[in-house]
Amino acid sequence: MNILIIDDERSIRNTLKEILEFEGHTITLAEDGAVGSEKAIAGNFDAIFCDIKMPNMDGLEALTRMMAAGCESPVIMISGHGTIDTAVDCIKRGAYDFIQKPLDLNRILITLKNATDKGRLVKETKILKKKVAGVPEIVGESPAILRIKEMIDRVAPTDARVLITGSNGTGKELVARWLHEKSERSSMPFVEVNCAAIPSELIESELFGHEKGAFTSAVKQHKGKFEQADGGTLFLDEIGDMSLAAQAKVLRVLQENKLSRVGSDKDINVRVRVVAATNKNLREEIEKGRFREDLYHRLSVIVMHVPPLVERRDDIPLLVERFIQQISEEAGKPVKTIEAAALAELKTHPWTGNIRELRNVVERLLILSGPVITLDDVLLYAPPISN
Repeated sequence: MNILIIDDERSIRNTLKEILEFEGHTITLAEDGAVGSEKAIAGNFDAIFCDIKMPNMDGLEALTRMMAAGCESPVIMISGHGTIDTAVDCIKRGAYDFIQKPLDLNRILITLKNATDKGRLVKETKILKKKVAGVPEIVGESPAILRIKEMIDRVAPTDARVLITGSNGTGKELVARWLHEKSERSSMPFVEVNCAAIPSELIESELFGHEKGAFTSAVKQHKGKFEQADGGTLFLDEIGDMSLAAQAKVLRVLQENKLSRVGSDKDINVRVRVVAATNKNLREEIEKGRFREDLYHRLSVIVMHVPPLVERRDDIPLLVERFIQQISEEAGKPVKTIEAAALAELKTHPWTGNIRELRNVVERLLILSGPVITLDDVLLYAPPISN
C-alpha cells in the first residue's frame, strides 16, 4: 500500500517509515501540513498519517484542506497533546481515527488495517452502486448466440485470458462484461480501455500510470488502468490498434504480474484478468509486423467470435422488441408496437453497423413514426446505406 506520513518531527517520520516499510508498504514523507496536504491531493494514497501540532500549517488545517479537495484516502491523526475535544474535532472534519503519542506499534497496525479495509469497502460500494442497473442481457436465441452464452458460462469462472473478435457494433464489450459479471471478480472493478481512442504517446501513461513530473503535463501522480482494475477485470478494447511499444509493456505485465509507472523504476504487483477485443484479423497484423505474436498467444487462451447481425437475422425481432422497450422507458414514452411486415423488412437489411446500427434505427423509428411502426415507416426512415 502507498502511505503518506505528515509530521514535522524527523524521528517520528523515520520511526513510522521503518515500521510500515517493514510491513511491506511504500512510504512518502512530508515535513509539514502545507507540503503534506499538497502531496495528499496530488497523489493516490491508501492511507495518510498526519500530526496535529506542526509549523506553517497544522494538522487540522491540512485535514480540512484535504477534505475540501475531495481527498478519499483515510486520514489518521496523531498528536502528543491530544484531548477528547481534539479527537472529536478531527473526526468531525473527516479524519478516520485519532492516535495519541507515544505511538504504540499494535495500535498503528490495527488502525491502518481498519482504515484501509474501510477504504476498500467504500470503493466496492461505489462499484456496486454503478452495477445496480445490472449488465444488459445478451438478447438472442440463434445458434451462434447460444454458443456465445454457453462459452461465457464455462469460461467466466476461470482466470483464463479471453480474446473477443468480431466486427464493430456486434457487442464485444457486452460479452466482456458478462465474463466479468459471472466471474468471482464481479465485486471488483471492471475497467475498460479503448486502445484506438488514446493517442499512442499517452497509451503507456493511461495503462501503467505515471509519477508526478514524468513528463510536462504530469502535474500529479496517476494510477493507470492496470492498477485501477487490480483484483478485477481489465478490458482492452481494439487491442489491434495498440502501438508495438505499449504491446511490449503489456506483455511484461501479463508475464510477471507487475508493472512500473512512467517515470518510475519501482515495480507494483497487480492481479488483473485481461479480456481483449479486436475487429482486426490479428494473424494478418502479425504477418505485417504490426502486432506481436507472443502477445497474441498470451491473450488468446480462449478465443470467442461474436457474429455479425447478418449471421443471426432471426434474432432481429427479439432485439427490436427489446430496444423499443428500453428506449421508450428511458424517454418516459408509451411503448409502441411494430407490424410483422415492418419486422420482416428489417430482417432483410445488410446491417453493416450491426447491433449498434439496429438500435439507432429503432430509436429513429420511435421518434418519427405514429403509434404503430409500419412497413411504410421502415421503408421511409430505415433505408440501408447505399455504397
